Amino acid sequence: MTILITGGLGMIGAHTARALTDLGHQVVVTSHRAADVPSFLRGRVTVQSLDVTDREAFLALGKQYDVTDIVHLAGSIPGDDPVAYFRTDLTGLLNALDAARAWGVRRFAVASSIGNYLGQPDVPWHEDLPLPTVDLPLLIVAFKKAVEPLTTHSLQDTGVQPVLLRIGSTWGPLMDPESPFNPMPPYISAVLRGEKPPALYADDGGDCCYAPDAGRAIALLTVADNLPHTVYNVSSGRPVTNRGFVEAVQSIRPDLPLDLLPGRSHGPGQDPYLDITRLSRDTGFAPAYDITTAVADYAAWRTDNAR
Repeated sequence: MTILITGGLGMIGAHTARALTDLGHQVVVTSHRAADVPSFLRGRVTVQSLDVTDREAFLALGKQYDVTDIVHLAGSIPGDDPVAYFRTDLTGLLNALDAARAWGVRRFAVASSIGNYLGQPDVPWHEDLPLPTVDLPLLIVAFKKAVEPLTTHSLQDTGVQPVLLRIGSTWGPLMDPESPFNPMPPYISAVLRGEKPPALYADDGGDCCYAPDAGRAIALLTVADNLPHTVYNVSSGRPVTNRGFVEAVQSIRPDLPLDLLPGRSHGPGQDPYLDITRLSRDTGFAPAYDITTAVADYAAWRTDNAR
C-alpha cells in the first residue's frame, strides 16, 4: 500500500510526504526535473522521475507500485503564454485523474486554492460560502478554481473519493527565499543577511500557514478513515498581522531595528483568512506552529539550507 504524491519535492509536497512517513505510510514522490531531496526526506521516501504530462509514463507507475491514494500537487509556473500554462497543468491533472480511475485508488486529493474565495466579503472564509464570480488576478488562481469541478465530475460514480484542498497562504522551508508570492521568506532572507528590509504596514496580514503544518493537514486528510466532505480548507485557522510577524523576526535579530508603518495599506477592514473548523473536526488537526515558533524554525533551517 503506497501513497503517491506528485510534485512531492516541492515545498508543500515534501512536507506532506514527511508527515505521511511520520504516520507510518509508504510514500512515492514524483519530480519532473532533477531536484535535491531535502534532508528530512532522505531515505524515507521513494523518488520517481515523472513528467505528469506523459500519460503512458504516469499510468505505468501502477505496474511498479500498489498505489492506494494519490495527492496531486504537481504544477507549473505561468510564463508569457497562458494557453501553454493551462495546457500543461490541465494535462497533468487529467493524467492523474486517469491514474486514479485506472488504479481504483481510495482517495484523490488535489491542490485547490484560497483564491477561490476572492470576492467573498464574509470573513473568515469557510467551505460553505458561495464562490463569487469575479475577475481573478492570477492564472494560477483561475486554474485552481477550475480544478474543483473537473476533479469531482471526473471521479463521479468511480468509487474514488475526491478531496479538494483549498490551501491557504503557505510558506516555510523549501520555498523560494525571494518568492514573489509570499513576503515572509524575502523579508527573513534580508534580515539573515544583516540587511534592513522595507517597512511593512503593521496591521496588514491575513491568512498564514507554516509549511510543516500544511503538510500534516494534507496527510491527515489523505489517510483519514472517513471524510464526510469533499472540500477542506488547509491552513492555520488564525490570521497573522505584519506586526506579529515583525515582532517574531525581531526576536531572532534583536540587534537589527525593524520598522513598521502604522495602520493598513488599503484603509480600514479585515484581511481574509481560512476557517479550518471542518478540517480540525474531521481529522483532529491542530497547527503546531504560531508565527513566533514558525519564524524561529525557518531561520534555523536557513542557516544550513539555501531555501
